[in-house]
Amino acid sequence: MPTADELYDIASDLKEQGKLAEAIAKLEEGLLIDPNHVLSHSALAVHRQKSGEPELAIKHAIRVTELEPNDPFSFTQLSVIYQRCGKIPEAEEAMDRAHAFTGRRRH
Repeated sequence: MPTADELYDIASDLKEQGKLAEAIAKLEEGLLIDPNHVLSHSALAVHRQKSGEPELAIKHAIRVTELEPNDPFSFTQLSVIYQRCGKIPEAEEAMDRAHAFTGRRRH
């Protein structure tokens, strides 16, 4: 049985081949093995957004921030996902949280 890391690698290859639906399926399969696999949640946030599934994209991006609460990139990704899903106030709040790690603020 493959690991979540191995399924993530397979999903990455599928995505590079233009097989986004298959990549998503492999990432979801990986989460059945390890529900806290950060890389899978991060990739699913992007892939679900590109597939026109904003609520699922946001769900996965939020999960990344829960799993990696001290990583500013987690909140940066969440901000980008919110922006691409048309949720600007939420995007600004997430970016403020990312900037809190560096002491920077939006202007």
